[in-house]
Parts: sequence; structure tokens; C-alpha cells
Amino acid sequence: MAITSANQLELLQTAEAVAREKMIEPELVIEAMEDSLARAAKSRYGSEMDIRVKIDRKTGHATFTRVRTVVEDDAVENYQAELTVEQARPYLDDPKVGDVIVDEVPPVELGRIAAQSAKQVILQRVREAERDRQYEEFKDRAGTIINGVVKREEYGNIIVDVGRGEAILRRNEKIGRESYRPNDRIRAYVKDVRREARGPQIFLSRTDPQFMAELFKMEVPEIYDGVIEIKAVARDPGSRAKIAVISYDNSIDPVGACVGMRGSRVQAVVGELQGEKIDIIPWNEDQATFLVNALQPAEVSKVVIDEDGGRIEVVVPDEQLSLAIGRRGQNVRLASQLTGLDIDILTEEEESKRRQAEFNARTQLFMDALDLDEFFAQLLVAEGFTDLEEVAYVELDELLSIEGVDEGTAEELQARARDVLEARNKAALENARALGVEDSLVDFDGLSPQMVEALAKDGIKTLEDFATCADWELAGGWTTVDGQRVKDEGLLEPFDVSLEEAQNMVMTARVMLGWVDPTELGAEAGDETGEGDDQEAGA
Repeated sequence: MAITSANQLELLQTAEAVAREKMIEPELVIEAMEDSLARAAKSRYGSEMDIRVKIDRKTGHATFTRVRTVVEDDAVENYQAELTVEQARPYLDDPKVGDVIVDEVPPVELGRIAAQSAKQVILQRVREAERDRQYEEFKDRAGTIINGVVKREEYGNIIVDVGRGEAILRRNEKIGRESYRPNDRIRAYVKDVRREARGPQIFLSRTDPQFMAELFKMEVPEIYDGVIEIKAVARDPGSRAKIAVISYDNSIDPVGACVGMRGSRVQAVVGELQGEKIDIIPWNEDQATFLVNALQPAEVSKVVIDEDGGRIEVVVPDEQLSLAIGRRGQNVRLASQLTGLDIDILTEEEESKRRQAEFNARTQLFMDALDLDEFFAQLLVAEGFTDLEEVAYVELDELLSIEGVDEGTAEELQARARDVLEARNKAALENARALGVEDSLVDFDGLSPQMVEALAKDGIKTLEDFATCADWELAGGWTTVDGQRVKDEGLLEPFDVSLEEAQNMVMTARVMLGWVDPTELGAEAGDETGEGDDQEAGA
């Protein structure tokens, strides 16, 4: 097949038809044709040649050209597409490296194989353009709700027609035992859009918490307008959910607005979620207040927050325990997801027993260590003293504020406490040295003798050993395993060493050993501070 004047216009007509069918730009189709004709020409003139084809966008005339580039004398690798400055003089008046020589060559005749190859190139380029169009169209729709029509089911996964593409709803993203038939209409949340070799993959979800948030945004105009904001969502898909909302207009009740007149708004969402029960909760900046709201309908007596551990302790009346926990732990689990904290629930009786046990343990500590009678030891505990260090090094005025304690008694208490602590330090140091601890670790600033002893029992006996420790190994931390937060016990955690203090001690040890340059460390800290300032300024 030769590209003659008779079929030149057919190229443009074909390009228009393909572009219209695939909903892509005609220019992309013409470029694909130019590429396919160039490949066919290379098979005719030689694959080493740089053959290019240009199709006139008005007439459809295809021009075949050979391109050669002027390079350095010793840089010629392809003699068909490159030439030296000297070789270029017959073609250019003053050739320089980088100049290009373009010669027109006769059009090629496409044999059957060449024509088939050209067709495959065009189809491939058109497919790529179609995939790019689909990706560009759907990538910005991630995080929104999309409507589609069920096409088929494959191994429990639902293939959904979403207009100019197909999406997949995996079986683990369906609510409960949902089942769909071909041509059923479906509404789902676009969880992710990925560009893959086989084309853009659009992943849908009906179990994602944000699906419920987007449904409320559609049903509640105040959320769409930004007057009410959804702060957190937690779901047990198909069963129960909790959603925390806040209003930025004092005249609008966020819970009432989401419920709607006679529950019309929330019922529309419930109907879409297959009857999922929804608790709408007012959000509060105070974590304790927010948690009390999140555990509704259970009543809460007291909340104790452990900010370092990311845990929260809730005390409820004995008769409210089952309601607070919920069926199979559902209520407390959803409240935990909503607040982002691990929640321990205790009854008032359990909490009272624990507090009494702590009180007795501290009382016994002061009785044994300071040789006090039970009444005086209980008096110290009642005033908030928890350990010997507090008694030994607290300001004398704090001890004098205790009823019945004069200056002589206060000084005697501190002297006894310091004697006990010094004896303990001496014993701990002797034990540590017996375990083989070196002076470099004993003399390290920030480590008490008891800390050194605890490290030695774990095999950390030198400053080098200490410098190789991770901060969480010393201060402890939390690890998520199978979706559950698991406590990592730190070697120095019993001594109330924070993660930041552990980081500073380890880094100081590394500087002392010469492993880290303190000037570089300071520069990095400055860079991080600068980045933070830039981010704040940008914000």
C-alpha cells in the first residue's frame, strides 16, 4: 500500500473517527500514525537511520525525512544518523556540533506485514492514550462517591461500569453479605486510583469510614457548606458506626442538623448502609469530654488519661459496664477508633480496689524504709507523696505544711530518706560492678546507679553498648501488631525516663564516642527547625 494523494485525506478522516470513538484528542492518533509510518520506513531504509514522518494536519500529506546530527569526531557511534563536522560541510555552510541535517526521502510502500505492524503501533498508542485519559479523569475523584452499574461478578469481586471506565469493588469492601446482579445500580466510595500497566485501576469501597462521611456531606447541606465539620468516623460496617461532628455556628446544633427533621437525613444514610446504626456525637477539644460523649449511651464516672502511653482509663458504674463495652466489645472498640486512644474500662468497685492497693503499697514503703508508724505513713501518702525521692528532696516547706509536722520532724524524715537512697545507690553500684559494668557507663551523666544496674542485667555494660540502644528500648513504646497496640517495655521505663530523654542520652553517648559530629548534629537540628518555620510560614 503506497501513501498516495488518493488516500492522504483518509488518514485524517481515520484519525478523527478513532479519536471520536475512543474520546481522545485527534492529535494523539495522528502522532501514533506518524510513529507507525516511521517504523515502517526504518524497516525499508534500515533500522539505524533516524527516519521521521510528518503528516500535514490540513491535507493529510505525509512527508518522510532522514535526520542526521553533527557530533564530535570521536563521538560518532551511528554512522547512519550521525556525522562529523567535516562530513557535514557539503550540506551546511558553517557546520557546528549539534546542528541537524534533514533530507527528504521517498515515501515507502507498506507491504502486508509492514501495514499490520503499523496498525498494531497505532492501536497500542491509542490504548495508551485512552488509559491516560481514564487515569487523568478518575485520579481527582479519589475520596469521592461515584455511581455506577454492576457489569459482572468475578470471584466475589464486583466489576462496576463507571462511565468511561471500569472499577472494582472487592468482596472485603462490601457491607456484610451484600449481593449484586448485573445492571444493578451501585453507589460506592472511590478509595484509590492507580496507574498500572494494564490500565488505570479504580478501587471502590462501601466499608471505608469516609464513605459514610461523604454520604452525610451529600445529605446535610451544613456539612457541604463547611458550617459543620466531621472530625472523626469509626465504623463496624453493616452493624454500627459513630461519627463526631462540630458546628462553627453557635446557632446550629451539629447533632440535630445531621439527624434532620424526624430523622430524615440520618435515615437516608442508614438506608444506603444497609441499616447500619449510627451514633452522632458532638466533638470536643477536651479528650476526656469527647470520650465521655463517644461512649454513649453508657454513663462515665471518671476518666484518667495517660498521654505518654496513648491510653485512657474509664471508670463506669458497675451496672453500666456491659453497656460501655457493648456486644462483643463493639461500643468501646468504636470509641477507641474515634478518639485514637486505647481504652481500659473499669468499674467503680475495681477502681476503688486498685486505688486502695496502691495506697497500701505506698504506705508500706514508707513504713519499711523510713521506720514510720502506719498513721504517719498514711498521712504522707494522703498528702500526695509517692516515693522516697520526693520525701528526700522536696522543699522543706511542703513537709511543714502537713498537719503535726514541725521542722525537726521534717528534717529527720528527709535525713532518713536520703540515707535509704544512698544505701540503695551503693548496693546497686556494687551489683552493677559485679556484673562487669565499666566506669564509662557508671560515670555517664543522667544514669543513676539503679539505672546502671538495670542496664547491666540486660547485658549493657559499656558506653558503646549504651550508644547502640534505640530510644524505645530504653523508654519503652507501643507497637501495632495485627491492628492491636502492644506495649514494649523499656529498660529504663520504671525510672520514668521519657522517649525524648532517652534520645538525648543515646545521642550524647554517640557524640562522646566520636560516632557523631556535634557540629553536624547542630546543623541538622537547625535545618529541621528552619523547615518547621517555613511550613508554619507557608501555612
